[in-house]
Amino acid sequence: MKDILLLTPPFTQLNTPYPATAYLKGFLNTKGISSFQMDLGIEVILELFSKKNLRQLFDIALINDTIVTENVKRIYALREQYLKPLEEVIRFLQGKNPTFARQICTENFLPRASRFEQLDDMDWAFGSMGMQDKAKHIATLYLEDLSDFIVECIDENFGFSRYAERLGRSANSFDEMYKQLQQNITFIDAITLTILKKRMASVQPKLVCISVPFPGNLYSAFRCAQFLKSSYPEIKIAMGGGFPNTELRSVSDPRVFEFFDFITLDDGELPIELLRLHVLNPTSKNPEYKKLKRTFLLENGAVTFNNTSTKSDYKQAEVGTPDYSDLFLTKYISVIEIANPMHSLWSDGRWNKLTMAHGCYWGKCTFCDISLDYIKLYQPIAAKLLVDRMQQLIEQAGENGFHFVDEAAPPALMKALAIEILKRKITVTWWANIRFEKSFTRDLCVLLNASGCIAISGGLEVASDRLLKLIEKGVTVEQVAQVTRNLTQANIMVHSYLMYGYPTQTVQETVDSLEMVRQLFEAGVLQSGFWHQFALTAHSPIGLNPKEYGITPLLKPITFANNDIHFTDKTGINHAKYSYGLEKSLFNYMHGIGFNYALQQWFDFKIPKTQIAAGLIQDYIKQIPSFDIKPMAKVLWLGGMPTTEAQQKTKRGVTRQQLQLHFHDNTKSFCITLEKDTGDWWLKMLEKLGPHQEKHLTVAQLKTNFETHLQDFELFWFSKPITLLKQHGLLVL
Repeated sequence: MKDILLLTPPFTQLNTPYPATAYLKGFLNTKGISSFQMDLGIEVILELFSKKNLRQLFDIALINDTIVTENVKRIYALREQYLKPLEEVIRFLQGKNPTFARQICTENFLPRASRFEQLDDMDWAFGSMGMQDKAKHIATLYLEDLSDFIVECIDENFGFSRYAERLGRSANSFDEMYKQLQQNITFIDAITLTILKKRMASVQPKLVCISVPFPGNLYSAFRCAQFLKSSYPEIKIAMGGGFPNTELRSVSDPRVFEFFDFITLDDGELPIELLRLHVLNPTSKNPEYKKLKRTFLLENGAVTFNNTSTKSDYKQAEVGTPDYSDLFLTKYISVIEIANPMHSLWSDGRWNKLTMAHGCYWGKCTFCDISLDYIKLYQPIAAKLLVDRMQQLIEQAGENGFHFVDEAAPPALMKALAIEILKRKITVTWWANIRFEKSFTRDLCVLLNASGCIAISGGLEVASDRLLKLIEKGVTVEQVAQVTRNLTQANIMVHSYLMYGYPTQTVQETVDSLEMVRQLFEAGVLQSGFWHQFALTAHSPIGLNPKEYGITPLLKPITFANNDIHFTDKTGINHAKYSYGLEKSLFNYMHGIGFNYALQQWFDFKIPKTQIAAGLIQDYIKQIPSFDIKPMAKVLWLGGMPTTEAQQKTKRGVTRQQLQLHFHDNTKSFCITLEKDTGDWWLKMLEKLGPHQEKHLTVAQLKTNFETHLQDFELFWFSKPITLLKQHGLLVL
């Protein structure tokens, strides 16, 4: 018996749990509040993709006469071939049978329908990714064939990472969702509710908290709540998470509360703590139990917002370490949907999710919901505490991979985190989202990679300096080119989010943005990207002040969800028609082909010629960084201590004592030669420059120390021997 059941409804990701419930469980642990968490998504997928249930689906499709298209006719005809290897394919994708990869890669082993039509065209792409990844890709296509059958013949709302998403997207009115919930439950609903019923019997919670991160979780959340209301009317149900935080801030339809007793907004820790006291003490006359935090509920038939508690939200240092216990961590499925190493980070492997900071340290981008507290209120976590939490998660979950899910990870904190990881000599793999700002120097990127950073994603958005200024991104295309160069040279993979259709964007700017992207890929400083069309959201600066950006919102009465807003742009351009050409060209650029094609070849209608100079990005990349010494910059040596050899050098009758220092790193050995007194001084300094030191010397401190014993520091610092060391782990940060 537990006080609280934390539940994520279907569907989010196949490869790793969405972290919201783990964050909340970690907090509840600090308060001694008993809880149990479950990811219904992975449990439903595993049950759905069982031989028993798929065989039943094939029979239902035949009875209902929904096997119509040639594709599903083929799948149905090969149903036994699809069912036979199913369990072993699932086990392989769970990482339990790696030797099965060779058989999966055999051309005639798995049945193939329409998802495999482009496989031959992409076969070459796995030369650098290996047999395991190729097998994962083939196995993913095999499951997607079966998914296509389910969508066409059984349930049009099904998707591996979403369910009935259309019902949650910009649903200003609750009417359509309410109507759908009056219909008979679907096959997938039945599986979902059967699993939930068993869990309710074992956990026996007093409060069920359903986390809804995305529109694709919303319908299932309401189905679960509907079932709980009818089967366990005494149990209270709350909704929280990313979707209500952004979309349900104006909810007023009382029918919503036929399903949920409470809807909480923003940080969930304090609202849940107060809700528990409220629910466990229903008859108490203590007025404190009536005070809630950012919580909608129904009172006297009307939706009210209770924010009467004067308690402050918990600081990030107080919320505890995420707790992934209860979740089926060994049963998540790694998939590779397309042959691109960066994209596989989202869907392949299980990542521990953490945040470096609450909110966004930049908080200015005009398309972003920066008016909302979860972005607006910036509060970083100390690097030592972050690494403490990383080590606790490694011990609990047995995984040392981390995805930092910040809106934009702060560079200063990333530096401190990397140094702390190196100081503790732990081996981790991690990646994060950033702004491509000038703080990401070559040396910082080398440091990040040394600590285990393998990939970075960031928003280039519209590759146009005029529009980047309008967005208030705080970067330029030149700066992005140089930062991506620094990251790539440090062996950190770079993914960029790309945008088109921003207010006032012209067709010429769209074409020029594509040319910028082409050049970035051709230069090798971008490895992955994704185009998306601009979407107007209610809580962004553009949504709050649309006239300033030349758009007219098409507003509707809001009684339920309010975020995405349809609008007209004064340019009158139909930006959607450019999506196919942008996506097709990007797909080719990601695979290293098509750079010599004229941009016109990606489109089946006339576009203007680009006005971007052919070698512009190369010119940006070739620019030499400034050699100005920043006195307060910290100096760090990532390498080991060298062996030494004394030497004498005689020239024109003058004998000089020298010291040769022999260094070894993971890939090569090299040596430098210094004058004996300089070499002796440098050896002492190297011992003080390692990441394990509690305090790191600054350039100014190093200069002062040098000139106390020797002479010209600048002459030493820019000498060939020290320049060589700077290429092998001597960093200025």
